[in-house]
Amino acid sequence: MNSLIPLLVAAPLAGAVLLLLGGRAFDRLGHWLATALAALSFGFGLALFSDMLGRDAEDRTLTQHLFSWIPVNGFQADISFQLDQLSMTFVLLITGVGTLIHLYSVGYMAHDERRRRFFAYLNLFLAAMLLLVVADNYLLLYFGWEGVGLASYLLIGFWQHKPSAATAAKKAFIVNRVGDMGLSIAIMLMFVEFGSFAFEPVFGAAGSASEGKLTAIGLMLLLAACGKSAQVPLQSWLGDAMEGPTPVSALIHAATMVTAGVYLITRSGAIFNLAPDAQTAVVVVGAVTLLFGAIVGCAKDDIKKALAGSTMSQIGFMILAAGLGPIGYAFAIMHLVTHGFFKAGLFLGAGSVMHGMNDEVNMRHYGGLRKYMPVTFVTFGLGYLAIIGFPGLSGFFSKDKIIEAAFAKGGTEGWILGLCTLVGAAVTAFYMTRVMILTFFGEKRWQPDAEGHDPHPHESPKTMTVPMIVLAFGSVFAGGLFAFHESFLTWLEPVTGHEEGNSPLTPLVVTLLTTACMLAGVALSYLMYGRSAVPVVPPYGSPLTRAARRDLLQDDFNHAVLVRPGSALAAALVYFDSRGLDGFVNGLAATIGGVSSRLRRIQNGYVRTYALSMFGGTLVLVATTLLMRSV
Repeated sequence: MNSLIPLLVAAPLAGAVLLLLGGRAFDRLGHWLATALAALSFGFGLALFSDMLGRDAEDRTLTQHLFSWIPVNGFQADISFQLDQLSMTFVLLITGVGTLIHLYSVGYMAHDERRRRFFAYLNLFLAAMLLLVVADNYLLLYFGWEGVGLASYLLIGFWQHKPSAATAAKKAFIVNRVGDMGLSIAIMLMFVEFGSFAFEPVFGAAGSASEGKLTAIGLMLLLAACGKSAQVPLQSWLGDAMEGPTPVSALIHAATMVTAGVYLITRSGAIFNLAPDAQTAVVVVGAVTLLFGAIVGCAKDDIKKALAGSTMSQIGFMILAAGLGPIGYAFAIMHLVTHGFFKAGLFLGAGSVMHGMNDEVNMRHYGGLRKYMPVTFVTFGLGYLAIIGFPGLSGFFSKDKIIEAAFAKGGTEGWILGLCTLVGAAVTAFYMTRVMILTFFGEKRWQPDAEGHDPHPHESPKTMTVPMIVLAFGSVFAGGLFAFHESFLTWLEPVTGHEEGNSPLTPLVVTLLTTACMLAGVALSYLMYGRSAVPVVPPYGSPLTRAARRDLLQDDFNHAVLVRPGSALAAALVYFDSRGLDGFVNGLAATIGGVSSRLRRIQNGYVRTYALSMFGGTLVLVATTLLMRSV
């Protein structure tokens, strides 16, 4: 079975190579080839999963060494894979949801002239993401990490004819490079400290390193996670990334790529467990981001950007849980998987609405669509109920566990984190209810498109609705399945470990508080948007609303704190280079040139001039000799 692990990556990688290099020969069937290869990778994952289930819990780690990548004296980098319970969970999520999104894209991109290239990029992304999660060392993980960034850049900017899409792709690429520097520095620190960057020797030797060095490594890993998972302070790219095709938002910015940071922190638990300051930083980042993203989601009228704010917030819940250490690792991954189902379904539902509304994204131009798009309404509605934590659905089980773990941290810190998560749950219910009301309920507010055509909303084709239905089943049942007899916790415990916290509240009290907060958010949203007509033009709003519409001024902050000082520093360096260094060099050259031009005048070729010079020199020499004798 170990030999199947490389095939997980090889199948979609082969699809990307064939579609990119095969030319127009693959135009007619390339999208089906890419979908079939994604499904084949999923099949390999299921086979490996079945084999893993037949083993004892402590004997479920599979390894496969292919070859030595960089064998140098004292430096060994291998192409080797490791498949355990944690990476297996990601493999099934990536390939399963990825295959559904490939199928959805067949209908969504049906009329795009560059569809073959789009599917090639989707396959490339799957291959890079799978490499990231099955690598057995940080250097190979970094290779997949950068591949994911490249594929994300290509997919966000796929519609290059739109300046906004090209700008968004560059923004995502640049912001992620900041985080990637953190991962590269962390790998260098590991090699200096442990002499290796493979998981087993690094984690085995972590206990012998000083807390300061482990904290430095942990903070650099956190910086990397902030970039990929759009966490404060590197969150500014995610909203703009919605300029890409909607399947990209579902696959990359909901279910897989943005969860890479959660995987990195959980995989590196042996380091963070020994670096409490780094763990605290992770918790703070998660708590701030879950509130930040929720507030942004409340003010967005673009349906995809509202869901992007939601993604930022939900990843914040996961990062917070991962920062709690063994108390929360498993719950972070549990929410990651359930979120993969319902958020991917919500994004695909948003794409279905756009498909029927002439690509309109402004929810203030929707209204009453439940009658015209019943399948989209039901599947989107189930995803909505799951994300707000409605009792019995997936989000109820996974998010409640994170809130319990936050309180279980104990002490004042536990109360602060617990209250943050409760506020986040309430605000989630508020903005998601707003999305439902503005899109599917109320009066029609449809507007003609740029060419003057009125929208004629209709249900999407089966290639789009079938994946939405499958994801809706996951939104409903996955959480309950994972929580049944704590099956998911038992599954991950050999890898992540687990500790019971010291919660001041019982699980029942936490559930009641969470449900009350959820109902309060729903009720407030209904009072604001469900009982009166929604204006097509948004009102001016409060200062907080206006700031939230501008992503809480994150771009303004980056421009003021980073761009302007960076530009000023660059201008100063240019001035110093041109006027200082170049001025010195050019001045020295001019001086030597001037002296040379004047000295050259005595080299005129006339014998009488040279004789006069020799006579003058002789007189000076004689006079000097007589003077010295007299002294």
